[in-house]
Amino acid sequence: MIEPFDEAAPSADQLTEYDRDHIKLYARLLDAAEDGADWREVVEILFGIDLAKEPQRARRIHESHLARARWMARSGYRHLLRRDGS
Repeated sequence: MIEPFDEAAPSADQLTEYDRDHIKLYARLLDAAEDGADWREVVEILFGIDLAKEPQRARRIHESHLARARWMARSGYRHLLRRDGS
């Protein structure tokens, strides 16, 4: 099942509700990148975007969400560890 997603992941330096709702997606993106998966396959599987019809959109969405996933892995996870989430 493909989750609803925004055209661009958040870029704030704090955790958002969107981040909380998409942690599993971020983990899958990081796993795919670590495994050397082709981004085109990843975007079709995780986002359900037809690459042949929307190649630029697919690239933008993938890059945005992968960048956010990397932020979460580097520092965003700390916000999850705080009680208040701030």
